[in-house]
Amino acid sequence: MASPAGHLRPGRYLAFFILIIVALYSLVFFTGDGKPTPKLGIDLQGGTRVTLTARTPDGGTPTRESLDQARQIIETRVNGIGVSGAKVVLDGNNVVITVPGEQGDQAKNLGKTAKLGFRKVVQAVPVTPAAPSVVPPASPSPTPGASSSSPPPSTTPPAGGGAPGAASAQQPPSTTPPPSSTPAPPPATPDGSIDERAAQEIQAAQAIRQNPALIPANPSDQAATALAGQALQQAMESITCAPGAVDPLVGNDDPKKPLVTCDTKGTEKFLLEPEFMPGTDISTASSTYDTQRGGFVVNLSFNSAGTKTWGEFTSANQGQRAAFVLDTEVVSAPNIQVAILDGNTQISGSFTQAEAKNLADVLKYGSLPLSFTSSDATTVSATLGLASLQAGLIAGAIGLGVVFIYCLIYYRLLGLLTILSLGLSFSLVYAVLVLIGRGIGYTLDLSGVAGLIIAIGITADSFVIYFERLKDEIREGRSFRSAVPRGWVRARRTILASDGVSFLAAAILFWLAVGEVKGFAFTLGMSTVLDLVVVYLVTHPLVAMVSKSKSKILSNPKYLGLGAVQDLSTSRKAAKPAVGATVKEA
Repeated sequence: MASPAGHLRPGRYLAFFILIIVALYSLVFFTGDGKPTPKLGIDLQGGTRVTLTARTPDGGTPTRESLDQARQIIETRVNGIGVSGAKVVLDGNNVVITVPGEQGDQAKNLGKTAKLGFRKVVQAVPVTPAAPSVVPPASPSPTPGASSSSPPPSTTPPAGGGAPGAASAQQPPSTTPPPSSTPAPPPATPDGSIDERAAQEIQAAQAIRQNPALIPANPSDQAATALAGQALQQAMESITCAPGAVDPLVGNDDPKKPLVTCDTKGTEKFLLEPEFMPGTDISTASSTYDTQRGGFVVNLSFNSAGTKTWGEFTSANQGQRAAFVLDTEVVSAPNIQVAILDGNTQISGSFTQAEAKNLADVLKYGSLPLSFTSSDATTVSATLGLASLQAGLIAGAIGLGVVFIYCLIYYRLLGLLTILSLGLSFSLVYAVLVLIGRGIGYTLDLSGVAGLIIAIGITADSFVIYFERLKDEIREGRSFRSAVPRGWVRARRTILASDGVSFLAAAILFWLAVGEVKGFAFTLGMSTVLDLVVVYLVTHPLVAMVSKSKSKILSNPKYLGLGAVQDLSTSRKAAKPAVGATVKEA
């Protein structure tokens, strides 16, 4: 904070500000992607913004946890489009998807409800070691001959009444699909419906990968078995389990037909039977640490219908694998060790804490999905985005030009200091916009540009307060040199109060607002804070340097827009003795 008296050393303040600018622009040019430009919103560069409003199945308000899980599911779908710069954020009970570029129409179809189902694994082509195992929590020991690559677990119940008995596999199942490997949903038309080409791709994929001939009704029928082998080979060759692979079938598979698909990490290809149980039959799912054997496990239970179905399936398929399929991809395919009749099931494997929690969340929220309605969908062409950007720049330039002209006419040389301060303020704001775009992903949109334009007035207002306070001091008979420190002490209180009110208003607006209004509030609040930095470190030190200058031009009040005020002060001083003399003569 500047000194109120004549002990101010302007050079130090200006040097400190220059150091800040150098540091910021060093980060701008030599860190990150090296592009010295802010990230632009879709209304400035073109793209699509879709706002999805979430509701629970009963129409209630979703919890924050369920919203986070829904955001993750949608984010994996968005990343599957393969467009850089796509973003999924929560805004209250809304999920906002922004996709820059021409492929944004696909985002309008991303809010469809995630489908979780259970299928029996008929055949798998594994890349990883043996699969994890599933056992009932109350089971004292695994079934002999069950597939497990690790020694049998201890039969001692864990402390605290936890579930005993779970054999560990060497490799955990995939629980969180990498963003780049999640297939993209079919493209949508502007009204959100799937277009004809995408529908044809889905039908073609279903014909190959959900061909009923994949699983012969009679295994002893050699002709049907041979046909199934050919169909399976064709289906296996038609899919690519690799990062970035686009799958038109994602979320569009028929649960009543067989399915050939991949796991979420692309490490296994599966031939699955038709769905025998929907994910909605899951009652609860949670992750916990197995204190007896060590390692994280996932516990899940089923409702009454699911308990019966799961008991029948595990009884008839001991030693087989059950695939948990979310949006056509296998998120886990554990081995069934024993019959689980009470529905309480424990999935074990070499899980990390995060992997166990992610799998539990997938099972929990895949079974109780949120429903989404598209409350807003906006598509801006790249041409229109460029036009909007140009319009914003023109508006800002006009605003700056008007302020410059006013300052030059009214304050003259002090007006030049105002223009210089505004230029330095812009350089500071620009660098911060670039860095926060890289750091927190902030994108500058039209509402943000509006906030920056209004901030020009707030910054100029600080200069006006200061200069008018100088005029008040000169009216009281002080010279320009002595008026600067005294005027600054009084002006800075008003500047702090004014900027404080503006920042408080911006903060409240940012907290309460949704959508694009937040961008306006953010840039307005940020510019208000940076205004104080410029006023304290640039404007006041420059004015102090001018007041101490020995140049006749710089120290002449007439060239500083203060001549009329000083002439009025001189006239008043000359008039006071005349009035006194008149009284004395009387």
